[in-house]
Amino acid sequence: MSTAFFFPGQGAQFVGMGKELADTLPAAKGLFDRASAILGYDLLDICLNGPVEVLNKTDISQPAIFVASLAAVESLKTTNPTASDDVAAVAGLSLGEYSALCFAGAIDFDDAVRVVDARGKAMQAAAEATAGGMVAVLGLEASEVEPLVAEVRGTGVLEIANLLCPGNTVVSGAAAELDAFARLAESKQLRLAKLAVAGAFHTRLMKPADDRLAEALAGVELRAPRVPVWSNVDAKPHTDPAEIRELLVKQVVSPVLWEGTMRGMIASGIGSFTELGPGRVLAGLMKRVDRKANFANVGV
Repeated sequence: MSTAFFFPGQGAQFVGMGKELADTLPAAKGLFDRASAILGYDLLDICLNGPVEVLNKTDISQPAIFVASLAAVESLKTTNPTASDDVAAVAGLSLGEYSALCFAGAIDFDDAVRVVDARGKAMQAAAEATAGGMVAVLGLEASEVEPLVAEVRGTGVLEIANLLCPGNTVVSGAAAELDAFARLAESKQLRLAKLAVAGAFHTRLMKPADDRLAEALAGVELRAPRVPVWSNVDAKPHTDPAEIRELLVKQVVSPVLWEGTMRGMIASGIGSFTELGPGRVLAGLMKRVDRKANFANVGV
């Protein structure tokens, strides 16, 4: 049975992640050490000890989740050395796409750390430039959320940023527009969940960050991955390095089409899925698409 590997995105981080792997698996500890040398700070120490407000910063959490996810791959290799043999495709939620690309051999680990570091810093700077945030609308389909967004958007920025699964659509935008949206949602007795992120990710408010990311990507080699990598931007598989590079830049300011990715993989004949990295968010999203899906987790 063919399988797909999934890698989590920002928000999956937690203080203490990576401890067991770093203590027991030299290959995992080696990844943290290599990343720390590139980043110029002790990434593992922050993962293990926080404080949480530091780990949750965009420019820290992104490389932390990336490295922890690749450490989970090393863990899987020790328990099931042939697990990768049946992998037919990979995908990652936003930041997780870099973990997917690294696993698939499209980008070297060291280069990926540098790009993810640049991405995190650029997104953090954009978030600090314009106050904003993200909220999940629970219980409504995206088609029902869009008219509500349009009703309160006005001349500001408020956009659907993540289409995660049935009944879970994330709205992202400037602080004033988000406040207005929250008031509208309350008047309609809708359920909202605020996301622990620094800014209006996957909207045009991230526009300065995409240019900086493009500069960082221009300095690294991208190769054809050994298995297709499904893009967040169009929910389709890609193997052409030029296309992948272009889509990674677009991803910063485009909605994440995660539900479409899951449905597309299922339609392509993939029969099992494994989430590698911190948390179990992606498993929960898959269960909303296919409750009977064969899904496993390799945590940190």
